[in-house]
Amino acid sequence: MAEWNNVLITGASSGLGRALAEACAAPGVTLHLSGRDAARLEEVATACRARGAAVQPRVLDVTDAPAMAEWIAGSGRLDLVIANAGISGGTGGATEPGAQAQRVFATNVMGVLNTALPAIAAMAAQPPGPGGVRGRVAVIASIAAFVAAPGAPAYCASKAAVQRWAEATDATERARGIRLHAVCPGYIRTPMTARNAFPMPFLMDAEDAARRTLRGIARGRVRIVYPLPLYLAARMTGALPPAWRNALFTRLPAKGMVD
Repeated sequence: MAEWNNVLITGASSGLGRALAEACAAPGVTLHLSGRDAARLEEVATACRARGAAVQPRVLDVTDAPAMAEWIAGSGRLDLVIANAGISGGTGGATEPGAQAQRVFATNVMGVLNTALPAIAAMAAQPPGPGGVRGRVAVIASIAAFVAAPGAPAYCASKAAVQRWAEATDATERARGIRLHAVCPGYIRTPMTARNAFPMPFLMDAEDAARRTLRGIARGRVRIVYPLPLYLAARMTGALPPAWRNALFTRLPAKGMVD
């Protein structure tokens, strides 16, 4: 995506993160990519270099706030930062373990803030680019943000938290020339969803999701949500009284727990 010459992406070693990195890779683009698996991250870096991009991979855990702040502060100008790293976990039909809920929130909420807050601080010090925009921060949430599904309480809540935080923060940060985007995809064919033992309507490839995400960011949308039929279904289900919604979800297969 030639519009952004300097892009930083977390969770870039697989799934949507990898697809986003490859979609952004082009001559003249510098990619700062992070992930926890060094071998897979290097595979992505190699693929992006083959497309002409300069790539700076970094093995990092987004829950390490000091390391994230140091990495982002040292990356130079950033036109687009995508807080993509996240984990998923369900109840497996039982009560969600406390340790799992804590891991999900640590990665999906604090990991996003550990990415977005240093990025916003760095962008505030940058000169404006085209249209007066100093930089953009995209937070990968989920359509699950709109449904309190009892089979994945921490996951749904964590995605709702970052979706609402990004949308609310955009209202004030745009005065400084910084835009925030809440990206809410449906089911994407990735290693994370491969474990789901239940139907996933409108399942899409990661490459398709990356194109939709980047197109929405380029158009300046605060909330980028797709596919539309699943979004509408989620909003209607989310509007049901909690007792009705819980009764509906108990009839469905439960999402598995984090390994």
